[in-house]
Amino acid sequence: MATVTASSHFVSRTSLFINHGASSGSDLSQITLKGQSLTHCGLRSFNMVDKLQRRSQAKPVSAKSSKGSSKVKTGGKIVCEKGMSVIFIGAEVGPWSKTGGLGDVLGGLPPALAARGHRVMTICPRYDQYKDAWDTCVVIQIKVGDKVENVRFFHCYKRGVDRVFVDHPIFLAKVVGKTGSKIYGPITGVDYNDNQLRFSLLCQAALEAPQVLNLNSSKYFSGPYGEDVVFVANDWHTALLPCYLKSMYQSRGVYMNAKVVFCIHNIAYQGRFAFDDYSLLNLPISFKSSFDFMDGYEKPVKGRKINWMKAAILEADRVLTVSPYYAQELISGVDRGVELHTYLRMKTVSGIINGMDVQEWNPSTNKYIDIKYDITTVTDAKPLIKEALQAAVGLPVDRDVPVIGFIGRLEEREGL
Repeated sequence: MATVTASSHFVSRTSLFINHGASSGSDLSQITLKGQSLTHCGLRSFNMVDKLQRRSQAKPVSAKSSKGSSKVKTGGKIVCEKGMSVIFIGAEVGPWSKTGGLGDVLGGLPPALAARGHRVMTICPRYDQYKDAWDTCVVIQIKVGDKVENVRFFHCYKRGVDRVFVDHPIFLAKVVGKTGSKIYGPITGVDYNDNQLRFSLLCQAALEAPQVLNLNSSKYFSGPYGEDVVFVANDWHTALLPCYLKSMYQSRGVYMNAKVVFCIHNIAYQGRFAFDDYSLLNLPISFKSSFDFMDGYEKPVKGRKINWMKAAILEADRVLTVSPYYAQELISGVDRGVELHTYLRMKTVSGIINGMDVQEWNPSTNKYIDIKYDITTVTDAKPLIKEALQAAVGLPVDRDVPVIGFIGRLEEREGL
């Protein structure tokens, strides 16, 4: 057991996990695609030239374990060739915790990236006693507000993704048994009073996890993720991450090649708090201007506030939204950008359409429909499923009548 003094904010890092063959920083620095097909800054997808080049270079090889990963042949297709290390951080991750689209994205997108050959981790609070996530026995100490807290990590490996859960009573004690509805507050529309401390702890723990967790679940990757990583922070709950990265790590030469992408799922929720609360975040005064925000609302206090999302927009390396149209919408004016449009115009904002988890939503295996179907039976099956739905909800049973469904909140920005 070793104790390492990390900084004035990170009191110590205690690992009870024995590091067998942990990767060095120099080893992990090689995790980048050949020819820079994917870059930390650009985060662009493969284009046709990249794909043709990879296809021409691909040779049948046998699977083997490698710290940077080698080529792996699965079913005649090369699925892994020195991918990136990508770490998603969010307040919810499906199916363990989910109130909406955020949980769906963190549930479905990471496995899709892992299938393309990248090493992928998600980090989320442990709100409940998840039966498939086990204690890693890694304990760290983090300063949250004016207290030092012991934080543990739980872990499971599913569909090629390291699922990491941050364990602390600040999450578990509030939400246990009520994950579906109590993540952010006791009732809808009411936040927990200590949400700043809860999500400050999440951001700090997320920055420690790639270094202290020695994960060997995959035969293609082993050891800690290390420093050459891309953090994908999602919505205001993770907005402190780029600030902590710069102030606590890069200021002392750690994570120098790491990048932070901040993804906006719903700009209406920004993390606005009293200006005096800035001291709770344990950030240098130099970041205060990035948080400084004025509005005309009286909640949580009147006038001057701090705004977490504003800080993330200014401090992150790139800003994403969940569709190209939403990216255009957010910079179009004060209403659509909810008073952050000016800051978004200072950055390059890219919109990437949310995908669909084709495994979870596979109609040939979906446990929620009585009649399974595929492309060959869809025409016969769907009218029968429609009739079953009509009967279940008390509508007239008629397969020729259109049935329209909407999933979302009854508010202006949800597409109504």
